[in-house]
Amino acid sequence: MAKSTISELKNVIKEGISEREIVCITEDIMRANGVNSFWYHGIGAFVHVGKRTTISESGKGYKPSETLVGRNDIVTVDLSPEFNTYWGDYARTFIIIDGKAVGVDALECSNNEFELMDGIKVEENLHNIFMNYIKPDMTFEDVYLHMNEVINQLDYINLDFAGNLGHTIEFNKDNRRYFESGNKTRLSEVTLFTFEPHIKHRSLEYGFKREDIYYFLDGKLFVL
Repeated sequence: MAKSTISELKNVIKEGISEREIVCITEDIMRANGVNSFWYHGIGAFVHVGKRTTISESGKGYKPSETLVGRNDIVTVDLSPEFNTYWGDYARTFIIIDGKAVGVDALECSNNEFELMDGIKVEENLHNIFMNYIKPDMTFEDVYLHMNEVINQLDYINLDFAGNLGHTIEFNKDNRRYFESGNKTRLSEVTLFTFEPHIKHRSLEYGFKREDIYYFLDGKLFVL
């Protein structure tokens, strides 16, 4: 459901639409598809536009702004649908070129959008490294320390306001356990978990998000 919503947004996000409008349309799409609530502080879509994509904040105080999407811009969307007590948790970054949201292939053909293309590719690369690295007997701290070092080596910064890189999927948001320093829980002890690096290049001005839910089955890693 979250994935299909992101797909629909490719035709919604364009030059001139505001952050607030994107939130309203996104939540309406999810409700129309049967979502009956939003598990993250009642927020269905956590949206930031332009330089606001570097903002990391708790959903408790989040209010979408009237910032408009520019002709060449960036938008991050983080979804939190809940359906019959089950969570969705999915985030993607949209790149707008000449007023329209475009795919990575279009970016590769552009000569002046290196920062945007690089951020998208770094996010994809981080998820690939994550999938190849983690094992069921590793702790959340093990993974956190390794992936944070990878982010640093790529000359990017972890923007998360709490410093973590993801969390377990629970029935109560207050029970989440995080990819963070000090968490000795092993991945094999939980059912589902997200990886969601929120990053920016050290010398540049836009933030990037990509989030998926993962799980182990018989020792093999899968992504929802």
